[in-house]
Amino acid sequence: MTAKPKGLAKWIIVATVISATMLELIDTTIVNVALSQISGNLGATIEDASWVITAYAIANVIVIPMTGFLASYFGRKNYYLTSILIFTFASYMCGQSGSLWELVAWRFLQGVGGGALLSTSQSILFDTFEIYERPTASAIFGMGVIIGPTVGPTLGGIIVDNFHWSLIFDLNVPIGIIAAFLVFSFIDKQPNEYNINRKAIKIDYFGILLLCIWVGSLQYILEKGQSEDWFEATHILVLTVAAVVAFITFIWWELRTDAPAVNLHVLKNRTLAITTLLTFIMGMGIYCSMFVYPVWMQRVMGYTPTLTGESLFPGAIMAAIMMPMVGKAIQRGVPPKYLITAGFLMFAIFCFWMSAASPDAGEMFFFWPLLLRGIGSAMLSVPLTNQAVSGLTPREMPQGIAINNMLRQLGGSFGIAFMNTYVARQYLEHRTQLLPYVGPDSPVATERLQQMGNALAAKGMAVADAHRASLSMFDGLVTNQAYILTYLDAFRIVGIFFVCVLPLMLFVKKRNLSADAMKEAAEHAH
Repeated sequence: MTAKPKGLAKWIIVATVISATMLELIDTTIVNVALSQISGNLGATIEDASWVITAYAIANVIVIPMTGFLASYFGRKNYYLTSILIFTFASYMCGQSGSLWELVAWRFLQGVGGGALLSTSQSILFDTFEIYERPTASAIFGMGVIIGPTVGPTLGGIIVDNFHWSLIFDLNVPIGIIAAFLVFSFIDKQPNEYNINRKAIKIDYFGILLLCIWVGSLQYILEKGQSEDWFEATHILVLTVAAVVAFITFIWWELRTDAPAVNLHVLKNRTLAITTLLTFIMGMGIYCSMFVYPVWMQRVMGYTPTLTGESLFPGAIMAAIMMPMVGKAIQRGVPPKYLITAGFLMFAIFCFWMSAASPDAGEMFFFWPLLLRGIGSAMLSVPLTNQAVSGLTPREMPQGIAINNMLRQLGGSFGIAFMNTYVARQYLEHRTQLLPYVGPDSPVATERLQQMGNALAAKGMAVADAHRASLSMFDGLVTNQAYILTYLDAFRIVGIFFVCVLPLMLFVKKRNLSADAMKEAAEHAH
């Protein structure tokens, strides 16, 4: 066994890997609020500008499951350091881009570098702590996982409201340089990294190709499906067939080849398999709720992107406070299934609470459910992160971590794709239901329309123009009401989803992780 870092060196490593994790996760959400500015500045449509998000997501999800293999092939420290440098250089080039497709290309490379940061950071963090301290390591890593996506839209909103969009990417450069220096100076190589015989390592080229096809196709379908009208578009249909065929072939190949790019055999560990499923569900639910909340606050409540992001801060701070406490509770023997169940319940209550909101709700109405969401985030993230590595050998850990992180990201993509489709279709349904109440056969609507027209005419507008303007205003009221009903339904459906997954808790082992960890530590010591 190699000696664990102590004192200041240990906490420098912790700060370094959490900074790298947050860099990666902030960049998954920070661009969302800047698309209008980017499209206007680079002379592109919003639809084309959305490729800035899609390119990063596709590269990210392709690389994440391969991080275990790539770290073994190049050496974990070398791979991690190189990935930070790639991410930093690509960030700089994103900020310098003069055309949309140049920006998209650099965003893809940024996603390639960023894909390593999440799983490798987690692996390094767990190696930095003793085995019995893993719940604490899980809590620290969970803080980055929760706070990163929350900070992203807020920081992006502040930059968009006050500066040029390129600053979104330029901010990564000094942080990336500092992180690279700290990795080079403080993170040691693993013992097997000093004598890597790359000629003896077989590269699973066919597995990597299949992974790129099925993950890349799936991510594109999830990102673009709603805007392309799903299977009405021929290329979406073709990519769906390609994704299914490549996925099935990938599973078959990786289970039979001697040197798989992604070692699926680690899923024989029942704890990891159940945890990975729950992590996928957590990703779906969290991303769904965070997709609906900002849109509600900006479209219905009239908040700016900056104010919307600021409203999320109390919940994020609560999550940061709770995570070390949850980690300590696990170390003291609290069964993780109770914490996970409580986390899902809190998210369900948050969603049902939000489904009772109204356009007249004050700031304090949203304060308490968001605090509850922060506590729920800690209750879910820490035990699931800890459970993912429980029972894995040091050799299996990088692959287990990579698969778990990939499923969380894919869960988020599935969640956003589902919510995009649900909101679009539910809006049309509500609008259709409202139209009979505002048509010419409705005396109340006719009277209201006439009052609006008379008010505009009294201000000096021509009668015909006043009538057209009042019709437009009335249509706006109907649209707004349809969206209000749609977003309330969206919160409700996510809450129901969280309640429906609670029976899965029966499959989570009721085990004392602290005792198991101490036993494992003792066995390694001997």
